[in-house]
Amino acid sequence: MAADRIRHVSLSSVTLPLDVPVSDAKVLTGRQKPMTEIVFLFAEIATEQGHQGTGFSYSKRAGGPAQYAHAKEVGENLLGQDPSDIGKVYDVLLWAGASVGRSGVATQALAAVDVALWDLKAKRAGLPLAKLLGAYRDSVRTYNTSGGYLQAPIEEIKEKSERSLQAGIGGIKIKVGQPDTREDLRRLAAVREHLGDGVPLMVDANQQWDRATALRFGRAVEEFGLVWIEEPLDAYDAEGHAQLAAALDTPIATGEMLSSIPDLVRLIDLRAADYLQPDVPRVGGITPYLKVVALADHAHLQVAPHFVMEIHVHLAAAYPRESWVEHIEWLSPLFNERLEIEGGRMLVPDRPGLGLSLAGEAVGWGLDQVEFRASATRPRPGGPAGSSSVPPPDRL
Repeated sequence: MAADRIRHVSLSSVTLPLDVPVSDAKVLTGRQKPMTEIVFLFAEIATEQGHQGTGFSYSKRAGGPAQYAHAKEVGENLLGQDPSDIGKVYDVLLWAGASVGRSGVATQALAAVDVALWDLKAKRAGLPLAKLLGAYRDSVRTYNTSGGYLQAPIEEIKEKSERSLQAGIGGIKIKVGQPDTREDLRRLAAVREHLGDGVPLMVDANQQWDRATALRFGRAVEEFGLVWIEEPLDAYDAEGHAQLAAALDTPIATGEMLSSIPDLVRLIDLRAADYLQPDVPRVGGITPYLKVVALADHAHLQVAPHFVMEIHVHLAAAYPRESWVEHIEWLSPLFNERLEIEGGRMLVPDRPGLGLSLAGEAVGWGLDQVEFRASATRPRPGGPAGSSSVPPPDRL
């Protein structure tokens, strides 16, 4: 069989507005503003033999335009490549942008392309991505985060937690890390009392404590039987997280903010996380993610990938150890499909690839689009997504 080749690439910048601005501890400590939108980089890839794949990366508060700009600079290098050779293609793009490094925006821009290639490969095989990778299960444990942000009063959090459980979600996570830890403890105690001891409960401090505060908090909440304490310290304080993991009975979870394989491997080597939380778009795609979680499994660690459940449900199903996937419904307007939840678990879609198709409304949120064709020597930039003079590949 003749090798297939990439003939067409479309890159789009899309802004998704949130219904309600959300605040975590970074807002209450004055380090960030409430989040009102998420910026996405979408990559759509079509081949000579008619196969198509879609992938995406994202950025919160800042970085979206930078991801899009970098992807535009290196995207033309995809043309003529065999889409099956995902690792090789990834290296081609890395070297095309070598002067800006191999982490952060430089690789987050590649994540959209990498996810699209995996989506394409699974579709061509007629398999869900989880099955292509080798699934261990058809559903994964899931917990809700979106109802537990700090801008919400405690009664609202209790109500939303109850609704999540009634909808079939298996666990609840709430935000902590306020300047006054006594307020954190008060809110946590109220939620635990409301839910009862049998409901899995997590907390997330979003990097806002120093080592001493994190240790005191961790000791104070042992009685609540938390599944984990997430990001108690600065994301790059691997030694501090390792000290906490060794000192506390409650497991430590971290890793979502790290954007390179070496940074995540350092957490593994130091046993700095009981639950490792890599994020496919932030670490640069499925290809680097798989390298990280293979080492995590070798170290006997649990994995709970961060955000973008639409991608991570497949990867968690393909991890040897039982995982948790974070349920945040914010991305639902982007896609025609919905993930199914029942019995505390998220079902892996049985549709080929990621099992997603872009909603028509999402096209209207496009800020800009650029396309590359195998017959052209230069990209042909368009206006808002969907209005380019060059017809895009068919939406999935």
